[in-house]
Amino acid sequence: MQDKLTKLARGQNCQIRLECCNHNPETTVLCHFRLIGISGMGIKPPSLLGAWGCSACHSYVDTHKDAETQLSFAKGVLRTIAALIEDGVCRW
Repeated sequence: MQDKLTKLARGQNCQIRLECCNHNPETTVLCHFRLIGISGMGIKPPSLLGAWGCSACHSYVDTHKDAETQLSFAKGVLRTIAALIEDGVCRW
């Protein structure tokens, strides 16, 4: 079942922005950032810990766990949270 933040990802600009980015908002989904202690086998982290990512960036971050890729992914999470705050979806 999709939650509100997952549904909001559709049509958004990719916030992960890797070199492979296809820049196509029609392929954007919420990409969950996985961390030990927050997620696990078959357990997704909270949707607030996700980044809007195009299909190309999503595929890349799911298959590349190097530090540079994960840093770009984490920056995408922060950009997504900032956009949600700016749009009034989340408050802090």
